[in-house]
Amino acid sequence: MRRKIISIDKEKCNGCGLCIPNCPEGAIQMIDGKARLISDLFCDGLGACLGHCPEGAIAVEEREAGPYDERKVMENIIRQGPNTVKAHLRHLKEHHEMGYLKEAMAFLKEKGVALPGWNGEDGRPSAGHQGCPGSRSMSFENRKQATSQAPDAPSELAHWPIQLHLISPMSQQYRGADVLLAADCSAFSAGNFHSRFLKGKALIIACPKLDEGQDVYLAKVQALIENAIINTLTVLVMQVPCCSGLLKLAKQAAEQAKRKIPIKAVVLSLQGEVLQENWA
Repeated sequence: MRRKIISIDKEKCNGCGLCIPNCPEGAIQMIDGKARLISDLFCDGLGACLGHCPEGAIAVEEREAGPYDERKVMENIIRQGPNTVKAHLRHLKEHHEMGYLKEAMAFLKEKGVALPGWNGEDGRPSAGHQGCPGSRSMSFENRKQATSQAPDAPSELAHWPIQLHLISPMSQQYRGADVLLAADCSAFSAGNFHSRFLKGKALIIACPKLDEGQDVYLAKVQALIENAIINTLTVLVMQVPCCSGLLKLAKQAAEQAKRKIPIKAVVLSLQGEVLQENWA
């Protein structure tokens, strides 16, 4: 059957991975360093991923393709957690795909999957932000207060500059160093950022969603591994979907580099708690 479906220009794709968290259906995966449409059955052709590719590699075209299968999509999505399910349901509702929405809601009911914050069978989301999870407004009223304060605690920052566009991979501070590649927001979320994450490391900061020139970022991280001969790389990101692009970029650079180094991935909650810490 002929229908609308996305296409990805492999020549333009730089492998940044920013499209992946913006495809709730899971139709796109990174394969051999490039974004790929893994199945016609998962792509609804509505283009949730459009506008998230810095290289303009994604487009919607009309061609022969297998029919979109909402049940198969839901089987894939529920494994990714309630926030991804909600993003998919909002996506369907915003594009007035009420038939697919009802099918999705029926599937969730059949599987006994509850969605806190989702308002019932009519598919209307609860009031509030409906865009990117990383820009949703919230307040941390129940945040635990620190029992002791150290207002004059010294900074562990040992060099300048630190922004990835501004640093030189061959600067002396990176040669043979343990490097911390941190998402911009992480230092503001983690109260112990300096003592817990930065101490003893050379710092680089970047935002995988808002910064332009991801190809430059990829080349610089690869140069740090190959030419600066860094010792280890710790990638510190937030739990929001767009932040995963920074870890994907680091992994891609490591795969392309001629020498191999250990990479640690640390994921913070919005309140600075460590949700995940492991060697990637």
